[in-house]
Amino acid sequence: MQHFAYLLINFLTILFPLLLSFDKKVHFYKRWRHLLPGLLITGTVFLVWDCYFTLKNVWSFNSQYIIGWNIMGLPIEEILFFITVPFSCVFIYECLQAYFPANSWKKVSTPVNVLLMLLSVYMLIQYHDRIYTVVTFSLLMLIVLYVQLSNWQFMGRFYQAFAVSLLPFYLVNGILTSVPIVLYNNAENIGFRIWTIPFEDHFYSMALLLMNIVLFEYYKKRDLRSSNERLAGV
Repeated sequence: MQHFAYLLINFLTILFPLLLSFDKKVHFYKRWRHLLPGLLITGTVFLVWDCYFTLKNVWSFNSQYIIGWNIMGLPIEEILFFITVPFSCVFIYECLQAYFPANSWKKVSTPVNVLLMLLSVYMLIQYHDRIYTVVTFSLLMLIVLYVQLSNWQFMGRFYQAFAVSLLPFYLVNGILTSVPIVLYNNAENIGFRIWTIPFEDHFYSMALLLMNIVLFEYYKKRDLRSSNERLAGV
């Protein structure tokens, strides 16, 4: 039964967001068409990264807690992780917009963006020889810089959603790293952990969620623009 542990974590991660997608106030199921392209694009980027990290022994997977089905050297559970976790986090993001429409964190978004970029630069200089640290903070810095320069207005809501998502993050990643199901090579990260979770994991999760949100908002905006053009042409 323990071989199904990681698979069960994936199932429980997505179960309630999937069922609650039909909530009358959120109507998240209507946004699935905007979410899917981002899941595929972001998932591809992170899976390439994941394959490389697994090959380089940045992390590995405990065979006792996976069913043993591999694709491109990755457990099927790890591939599902890049569907279940972003789906659930974007669901949180949409719920917060539906129930708390005021963008109350908007004013702090630019200062937080700047702080994240400065932190990323520091981490890249200080830990330039740690693969996990370098790739995580490089990607995060590039995405945040893009959002800042593009003047997207959703970052306040994103940070609010990320703060809420930390609760399931600590639950899921806490299990993955404490059992452990995923084993980390501390030679490739800074070696500092919060509970059993590597420091970098927090920013890895942020980059994963932010990339999905950027694409989610892009496809929503594109769909709205197309609808307006059709109406204007009538």
